[in-house]
Amino acid sequence: MVSSSFDKAIHAIDEAHALDPRKVQIEGQDEPYELHYSKKMSDYLQKHSPNATDTLRLAIRAQHLRRWEVPRDSYAMSKTGYHLWRTYLKKRQAELASQICLDSGYSEEDAHRVGALIKKENLKQDAETQILEDVACLVFLDDQFEEFEKGHDEAKIITILQKTWGKMSDRGHELALEMSMSERARELVSKALTN
Repeated sequence: MVSSSFDKAIHAIDEAHALDPRKVQIEGQDEPYELHYSKKMSDYLQKHSPNATDTLRLAIRAQHLRRWEVPRDSYAMSKTGYHLWRTYLKKRQAELASQICLDSGYSEEDAHRVGALIKKENLKQDAETQILEDVACLVFLDDQFEEFEKGHDEAKIITILQKTWGKMSDRGHELALEMSMSERARELVSKALTN
């Protein structure tokens, strides 16, 4: 039986992630993609900041809450459309996660904090928001980059890597450089960091 507010919230978040119809193969088993993604986020948070607050741990786990319900192509396939989509998602995901926190017994203040972290408010001034950004960048590099790289030319990939690197803190950089990568991915990261 789930008892603590934290456990209740994590359980509710994971139940929502488990509804994602997109599947990935993990150790020979199908797993809903967003459940896989959220577990990766939690794993990288543990590596980055093992003593993270519960509100940060919840925001990390809920960052893409029910994201599949608002597909990228529901907005114009342009830079402006992308930014509108991302802005809407952050607001929606923050609201959904905040409500889960309230339903799980958290205070309004804690629920609001989880939402603010998901929206990445005060990114460069708030240490916990920066940790969330680091973790999201690390998961991108570890779990999504190699597939993403196949769909773009090298110059664009290098630009994306430079932007990703620029979003991260020194601790994020350390963890990224320790990451196991394919030879091609490591070559692209090296080019991005030397240009």
